[in-house]
Amino acid sequence: MMKNILVPVDGSEGADRAIEKAVMLAQTCGAKLNFLYVANINQLAINAVLSDAILDSVTKAGNVILDRALEMVPAGVAKESFSDTGSPAVVILDFAETNDIDLIVMGSRGLGVVKGVLLGSVSQYVVEQSKCPVLVVK
Repeated sequence: MMKNILVPVDGSEGADRAIEKAVMLAQTCGAKLNFLYVANINQLAINAVLSDAILDSVTKAGNVILDRALEMVPAGVAKESFSDTGSPAVVILDFAETNDIDLIVMGSRGLGVVKGVLLGSVSQYVVEQSKCPVLVVK
């Protein structure tokens, strides 16, 4: 039985569709939704030096996205939000492994600059490397 569902969010339409599907699954299974926003610092880093203003801006943007995701979940569904920095695919996989995630529900394409041929590069990597099932929502 599914107890923990991970939903990586980035503010994209694909992530919104993944939230909707994850909510349906959580309601059916009585699972908790874990929303994860990953600030892709690798894309933002210039010579590995980030100003406090840039980090603050990225954090605020992530909080807005997480708050919006939480608002999409009806009362009675357990939910929690998390924020991290780094390479999104790697952070998602690490989070899933260290938090006993039973299922990852994510959009097929996010807001990334580089996109894969069929899936977004992040979702493709997660599907290939994840130790738990991954539901990719189009």
